[in-house]
Amino acid sequence: QVQLVESGGGLVQAGGSLRLSCAASGRIFSINVMGWYRQAPGKQRELVAEITSGGSGSPNYASSVKGRFTITRDNANNTVHLQMNSLNPEDTAVYYCNAIIRRTWYGNENRYWGQGTQVTVSS
Repeated sequence: QVQLVESGGGLVQAGGSLRLSCAASGRIFSINVMGWYRQAPGKQRELVAEITSGGSGSPNYASSVKGRFTITRDNANNTVHLQMNSLNPEDTAVYYCNAIIRRTWYGNENRYWGQGTQVTVSS
C-alpha cells in the first residue's frame, strides 16, 4: 500500500502564511510527479502546483498562486511541501497532496491522493 499523509492546514488571516507538507510512505520504487490540488466548496478540484523528481523542468504553478506559493520536494524522504504566502480568502479550500508513483521496477505508474487538509483564510 501507498499512503500520502498531509499536514499543516489551518485557519489564517488574509495576508498570512501557511506551510503544507506531505509524506509518501509504503512500497515505493519511484515517484515521478508530486504536487498539490485544491477544491473549494462548489468548485472543481484544481491544480495548485506540481514538481517533478528533478532535472526535467521548473515547477508548474496555477496562475492564481504564482509568485505567492512555492513548492519544494525532498526526494530522499519522499516529501513535498507547499509554502503559501500572502494568502487571501479565495485560497480557502481543501488541499490534496498528489503523487504519481511506481511501486515496483516492473509496474505501472499510478496516481495517489492524500486525505486532504483544510485551509481557511479569513478576511
